[in-house]
Amino acid sequence: MSWSTAGTAGKRPPRSLKAKAIGYLARRDYARSELRHKLLGIRGEDAPDAVAVDALLDELAALGYLSDARFAHAVVTRQTGRYSRRAIAGALKAKGVAADTVAEALTAAEGDDASALIAIWQRRFGEPPRDEREKARQVRFLQSRGFSLSAIFRLLRSPPDHND
Repeated sequence: MSWSTAGTAGKRPPRSLKAKAIGYLARRDYARSELRHKLLGIRGEDAPDAVAVDALLDELAALGYLSDARFAHAVVTRQTGRYSRRAIAGALKAKGVAADTVAEALTAAEGDDASALIAIWQRRFGEPPRDEREKARQVRFLQSRGFSLSAIFRLLRSPPDHND
């Protein structure tokens, strides 16, 4: 029977909680707490309770559909070279990923903060600041990427050559 002949005139039947969760996970990886929050935010007559959501998340984790470690590795891979390790760790912890999972993902990542700071600075600015206003702008940008003020000032005191 097609949907149009079912008397619903093009309306879809309501999706189950599991179907909604798998639909979210099909688009991208989620941290467990992030997906839990998203599922608990569903409103309406079929709004789930916390016990049902936790049971579903346990099932999805057992099936391998949901993994904080995989989520952390994906975020670290995507953000390395664009943000400091400290900023990446903070973002993952804010999503509810355990500290040991974050540390493991960061350990497996290539690169370090010093080379990332130089690469970002060269891509964005490429030359030392001309005046104090430009220096403040560069410092604010690099701080927004999670780099420490001392590392930024070290870089600006002795910037790399354009040929490096």
